[in-house]
Amino acid sequence: MDLIVSTEALSAFCERAAQFDFVTVDTEFLRETTYWPRLCLIQVATDDEAVLIDPLADHLDLKSFFALLANPSVTKVFHAARQDIEIFVKLTGSVPHNIFDTQIAASVCGFGDSASYDSLVRAICKVELDKSSRFTDWSARPLSEKQRLYALADVTYLRDIYRELRKQVEQTRRWDWVEDELTVLRSIETYVVQPEEAWERLKMKINRPRDLAALKVLAEWRERKAQTTDQPRSRVFKDDALFDLAVQRPVTADAFDKLRAVPRGFGRSSAAAEIIELLKGVEALQKADLPTLPERYRGPSPKGAVGDLIRVLLKSVAEQHGVAARILATSDDIDALVLDDDADVPALKGWRRKLFGEKALAIKHGRIGLAATRKGVIEFAVNQAEAAE
Repeated sequence: MDLIVSTEALSAFCERAAQFDFVTVDTEFLRETTYWPRLCLIQVATDDEAVLIDPLADHLDLKSFFALLANPSVTKVFHAARQDIEIFVKLTGSVPHNIFDTQIAASVCGFGDSASYDSLVRAICKVELDKSSRFTDWSARPLSEKQRLYALADVTYLRDIYRELRKQVEQTRRWDWVEDELTVLRSIETYVVQPEEAWERLKMKINRPRDLAALKVLAEWRERKAQTTDQPRSRVFKDDALFDLAVQRPVTADAFDKLRAVPRGFGRSSAAAEIIELLKGVEALQKADLPTLPERYRGPSPKGAVGDLIRVLLKSVAEQHGVAARILATSDDIDALVLDDDADVPALKGWRRKLFGEKALAIKHGRIGLAATRKGVIEFAVNQAEAAE
């Protein structure tokens, strides 16, 4: 098996690979102690060749491989592509052209939500993979024979998986379903985290506008610090500590010692000095300049009878069309559409709306009902006059 460690060998392989309709791609990386993933290995296969590319090799220039990723004539096949693509976006500033994700295709072909690679190898290739090398140190050199075999298997079986799933997508005429999902992967905004938007990732209940203002500036500060120092967010500050700071807003060094989520003595650090300045700025904001709290729904709970009916519909539609229910709608999607006919959720867009969303809204407004039969759950029209009574 080839391990490419020179620019010349890589350029020659990429020139050969560019002659094929598709290549399969995977990566091995480390991220436990860093903000940015550290690329340790690239696996690529064509119809008649499979190679390992060593990005840690001295003087190896990846330019020819990046050109292959950007070549619109060659489909780049990944499985669960998001993390792999994030790495290439960081290295090149752009998303690979003409991508295909077998996990997405599997989800619309009846293999369930978030099907794993080894489960597809088992189902389609009839092979049981040895996954014992999954958590090895991919930055260590030399790579063992076992590591190399494991890494190559991630792209060699992917060729047959791609062919089979592509055939199934074509037979079921579900290319528009796959394309809708790939739109997210093709957008560079999917991979670029803007520090000023970091607060949106936090699932915390904030009740006062000034607390929200503090949380926004603190989350932005943490994100920038994590990016510039290349360390995980949690190593800069844990989420619960960020929330504690936003609510308590200490503006003296000693005040930090009164917070449970903050390490003792932190108040005398340079990071604490930066936070104090940020929080003083929040305290100085005029009321009119404070952010508006998100509106909270005050009506009936979306977990009530209507939501339950829509969940039954979801299960029925998923079984009828052979797709995972979660692909059509999540529980949060259902809650949102119960509250709002125009909710900004995937279940009310594109192919999902045609397949499920329109029926969900019809149930919500009493236009259709559900009935259990020997053949399963069926939908029936409701007489609107009777429904009104």
